[in-house]
Amino acid sequence: MTWLRSLAFNVYFFGGLTIFLISMLVVLPFPAIAMERSVRAWSHSVRLGLKYLAGLDYEVRGAENIPDRPAIFASKHQSTWETVAFVWMFPSPIYVLKIELLSIPLWGWYARKCSQVAVDRQGGGAALKQMVRDCRAALKMGRHLIIFPEGTRSAPGEEGSYHPGVAALYSQLDAPVVPVALNSGVFWGRRGFAKKPGKVVVEFLPPIPPGLERKTFMRELIGQVEGTSNRLIAESEPAG
Repeated sequence: MTWLRSLAFNVYFFGGLTIFLISMLVVLPFPAIAMERSVRAWSHSVRLGLKYLAGLDYEVRGAENIPDRPAIFASKHQSTWETVAFVWMFPSPIYVLKIELLSIPLWGWYARKCSQVAVDRQGGGAALKQMVRDCRAALKMGRHLIIFPEGTRSAPGEEGSYHPGVAALYSQLDAPVVPVALNSGVFWGRRGFAKKPGKVVVEFLPPIPPGLERKTFMRELIGQVEGTSNRLIAESEPAG
């Protein structure tokens, strides 16, 4: 049953994504807000597909920890799930992503249109400074920033290498950093075909206020994200 539901969702997801990427060419010449709203509508279609085809729902914990002002959300990265989910959770969030992703046909054009922040990991200090400038501009526009400090997806229970970009943003931008823990990899694996039914839990932890020393900040961030994610993984009970 899980295999059939996964097949149905994968056909729905990749088929819908293809149609979306092609149809959004019509929206490209219009103001960015039109593209952002279209992307958000698409993300909701993925949410509904997960719920009704794959049997995979979600739960948000710690919503009271989401600041009223623009903030930096530093999230655990286990799955494609969170790359889509934050789009339906927040209005027009800006992701910090690898510059290579902008080379993806069509998708890269739309990411630029929506002002996503691209980082050249081989660019050294100059690239890091440009990332900080772009992220400062995003916060001034009143938009939340989403960053995956590990840079790539990690398996459930695995701690990836946390890159220095998040520490640079914390030290140079006057904005709280909200650690985000989740268990999405239990249900939607990095390269797995199967989408296990159940409930993804994403937990927003208390914001880390500006002002901590760099090493203290990183220790606090990693400890909260990894410790809570491991707890959520231990609580996970796929329905099939």
